Amino acid sequence: MLKADIVNKIASKLGLTKKLSDQAVTLVFDEITSALKKGDSALITGFGKFEVRARKARTGVNPQDPTQKIKIPATKVPAFKAGKSLKAVISK
Repeated sequence: MLKADIVNKIASKLGLTKKLSDQAVTLVFDEITSALKKGDSALITGFGKFEVRARKARTGVNPQDPTQKIKIPATKVPAFKAGKSLKAVISK
C-alpha cells in the first residue's frame, strides 16, 4: 500500500478532498518523524510504537572483496513494534 492509497481511502471514507486528506496523512507522518528526531517515541495505542534504536559499531565484510574487513560505525535507526491489537488481527 502506498501513501496515495491511504490518502484515497481516507478521502472516500470521510468525504474529504484528496488534498485535505493528503495534508492530514502528511501531518501524521511529520509528527511521528519529529518525535523520533527528538529522540522520543510515538505510541499509537492499539497499533504500535515507533522508536529510535541505537546500533553498535561492528566489523563487517566487504562484499566485493570478502577477505577485506570493514568497520561499520554506530548509528541510530528507526524501529516499529506492533501493538497487541495489530498482532491479533494479523495472526488470524
